[in-house]
Amino acid sequence: MTINNTIELMAPAGDFESLQAALDNGCNSVYFGVEQLNMRARSTVNFTIDDLKEIANRCEAKNVRSYLTLNTIIYDHDLSVVKTLLTKAKEANITAVIASDQAVIAMARSIGMEVHISTQLNVTNIETIKFYSLFADTMVLSRELSLRQVKSITDQIEKQQIKGPNGNLVEIEIFGHGALCMAVSGKCYLSLHSNNSSANRGACKQNCRKKYTVIDQETGFEIELDNEYMMSPKDLCTLDFLDQVIDSGIKVLKIEGRGRAPEYVATVTKTYREAIDAYYEGTFSKEKTVEWMKALETVYNRGFWSGYYLGQELGEWSDIPGSAATQKKVYVGKGIHYFPKAEVGQFKIEAYDIKIGDKILVTGPSTGAQEMIIDEMFVNDASGEKATKGDDCSFKLPFRIRMSDKLYKIVET
Repeated sequence: MTINNTIELMAPAGDFESLQAALDNGCNSVYFGVEQLNMRARSTVNFTIDDLKEIANRCEAKNVRSYLTLNTIIYDHDLSVVKTLLTKAKEANITAVIASDQAVIAMARSIGMEVHISTQLNVTNIETIKFYSLFADTMVLSRELSLRQVKSITDQIEKQQIKGPNGNLVEIEIFGHGALCMAVSGKCYLSLHSNNSSANRGACKQNCRKKYTVIDQETGFEIELDNEYMMSPKDLCTLDFLDQVIDSGIKVLKIEGRGRAPEYVATVTKTYREAIDAYYEGTFSKEKTVEWMKALETVYNRGFWSGYYLGQELGEWSDIPGSAATQKKVYVGKGIHYFPKAEVGQFKIEAYDIKIGDKILVTGPSTGAQEMIIDEMFVNDASGEKATKGDDCSFKLPFRIRMSDKLYKIVET
């Protein structure tokens, strides 16, 4: 459901740290998986059925919509689990389910739960929109469409007044930022062939992110490649043409990243929130885009490209095995105590040194991902400039910490 006639910003939540990071940084909705029946079953901690109520409560407190991702291939032996999960999600007041299997769609509709169509179903035309409008209120379009094709679909929804079960016009969602797969909208079989581990069951081994050599089997001739990571696409980024994305008529912009760290969720959500708000305020500009892009570059990424939205015929491939982030986090220590009246947090330093002027990151299931710069500190109850392994370190914090929280130092790469 569109928020105040602006597009909805959807953020990923792979665990409670990322969930809180999304909520603290301006998302309008979050999506998450529970246990094994989602496309990130192995790359993230994942929530349990018992977490559903806590997720719903946190989201409701911030007026944020919650979406259960249940979009893997479903076998007969999964059906009882699906039914239990949907029933519990409905009872917990989870907003909607993102589904691709007809069994999941039918079960959700039978209990009156809102359905969103997953990108796994490759929705690419208006007739498919019409068909699924019998069951779903929101549809995620195929990642291979251009913005021109997206605009054609949204125009036809308006012209033909295609409505979902809730009685409102069908809303279109697209991916706006994050990892892209070499396969068509994520339907890949490499892991299944190489490791008997199905990507379409949430168990992707990320074969495409590895380095490969191509050899002619008849002659043994080794083909020289300019880029050894020939199947690993750069990350999608739409921020520098976000105005065109919004003008395409979409209602939901989705950030990929349930397998990424909470600081990634915090930074990307905050950056897109600022950009979307600037668009509606009439202040979106190239100058601001430059600064926003610098912020996105600080967290995990494989380099950026615009996907197929602007009409490119071929993908752009990463030339590195991992992240091109301009910053990284280094573990320093753990939270010990918070003094609310003085607004001071106390930490036990267990690894890396920290000093005044350092940029730090604190993460935790309730804390989310919070960054700040230390301007004064106490070391072992005395004023100090630097804390090293074994020290107790305290400094002012504008947020509460817990004993489960972790302290990191942010360093340039």
